[in-house]
Amino acid sequence: MFTFETSDQKEVRRLRIAQFNGRTATVRSAGSAVTGHVRSIVQNKSSIPAAWTITIISEAPKPTLSSRPAARGRSLMEDFC
Repeated sequence: MFTFETSDQKEVRRLRIAQFNGRTATVRSAGSAVTGHVRSIVQNKSSIPAAWTITIISEAPKPTLSSRPAARGRSLMEDFC
């Protein structure tokens, strides 16, 4: 779980849309990226300018293409030769 505070209205809107649609969102913080589902967005009404506290439930990274097994069978070039 990753919690942070922002006053960027565009970022808050993007994250609210991701939360509403059930999509994952990626946030960059201190040079690292966190990807996951937005759990909550809470406005801090006492702060000026407006600020929001956002909680993201991080996901496990997906496997890269290199870790998938190689395709079996003939290649397309073998069909033409």
